[in-house]
Amino acid sequence: MSSCDHQHPQQPARRRTLAVLVMGAALLAGACQVRPLYGTIGGPGGSTPAVTTELAAIDIDTVETASVEDLDRVGQVLRNELIFGFRRGREGGEPRYRLRILIDRPLNEVGVERLADVPSAYTVTVNASYVLSEIGTGRTVTTGRAFGSASFDFSSQRFANLRAERDAEDRAAKMVAADIQTRLAGFFASRG
Repeated sequence: MSSCDHQHPQQPARRRTLAVLVMGAALLAGACQVRPLYGTIGGPGGSTPAVTTELAAIDIDTVETASVEDLDRVGQVLRNELIFGFRRGREGGEPRYRLRILIDRPLNEVGVERLADVPSAYTVTVNASYVLSEIGTGRTVTTGRAFGSASFDFSSQRFANLRAERDAEDRAAKMVAADIQTRLAGFFASRG
C-alpha cells in the first residue's frame, strides 16, 4: 500500500476549521462599509449633504500668527489653498461654519558646512491649530492641529536664500492646507 492510498484522519477536521475561518472572515468583511469621501451619502431618510457641500459652506477667517514674525504671506497662502480646496473654484453658498486658524513657523538648521561652521540647509515647519464652529450658534464643532515641513539649501547668494525659504514656506503651507481639508472632510463624512 502506498502512502497516497491511505487516508489521513485529520484532514476532515482541518477542512472544517478552514471553512469556519473563511466564513468568519467573510462575515467580518461584510460588516465593513466603504463609502466615497466626496460623494452623497444615502441613508434611510434619503441622502444627506455631500462632504463637498459641507466644505463649501465654510467661511475661513484671516489666518492669525502666534509668533512675533510677520507670517501674513504664509497665512494667505494657507487660506487661499483652503478656499480652493473647499470650493474647487466655484462660488460658495451661504456659509454655515467659520474656520479660525492660528499658525507659527519655526526655522531649524538641519545641516552645517564642515569647515565654515555655517548652516547649509534649513527646515521650515508650519504649525497650525484650527477651530471649526457653527456661525449661527457659535458652538465649536471640531478642533485640531496640522503641520507641514519643507527643507531648503542655504547658499552664499542672499536672493537665492530668500527665494528658497519662501518656496519652502509655500510648500509647507500647502501641506497644512491639504491636511486640514482631509481632516474636515473625514469629520463631515463620519457625521453622515
